[in-house]
Amino acid sequence: MNDRDKAIVADLERFRCLTRDDIAELHFSHTKQPITQTNLVLKRLRRDGAVKCSTDRRKYIYFPAEVRIKPDSQKINHFLAIADFYKQIKRIEEPRMFQVEPKYSKGQPEPDAFVIWKGAPWFVEIQRTIYTEKVMTEKFNRYEQYFVSGEWENESWQPPQKKVFPYLWIIGKGKYNAGNRPFKVFQFGMEEMLKKIK
Repeated sequence: MNDRDKAIVADLERFRCLTRDDIAELHFSHTKQPITQTNLVLKRLRRDGAVKCSTDRRKYIYFPAEVRIKPDSQKINHFLAIADFYKQIKRIEEPRMFQVEPKYSKGQPEPDAFVIWKGAPWFVEIQRTIYTEKVMTEKFNRYEQYFVSGEWENESWQPPQKKVFPYLWIIGKGKYNAGNRPFKVFQFGMEEMLKKIK
């Protein structure tokens, strides 16, 4: 496998799954015929067993060879939404770090992504449905518990001179009452957010 093949597989492992169009934008946008090039490479990678493909949808879904989710899983749309968010911010500025569903200690937050973008760390919650106030309050409380624990100060990405708690960015459906929190909460779509952080 060449470097681009490895990068495609690495993205499939990071995002869990991607559509052909996602792969075309992320890895072939600089070519004259991104879709044709993507199709040729994905066909070869499938043939060689480096990636797997679900043909159940109109847009085929590609997975790493070691598939961790079922081809008909409800989580597929969730992971595709995370990949879509990544593409949106990448068009504006390449994130310095982008982790999908980073894991913290039990009872702590479960963000959809952790990102360092526009010079700042962000926890990102991508809402595809509207949650109850109770569910959202529990989410906010987990972030607050993490803030109080101080564990975030030991993260490898932290600048040595000044420890920074990530902003919480909720993007998608619904607006929620975050209450009075010791960290900043943003509830904006991409366009609104860009106006805020310019």
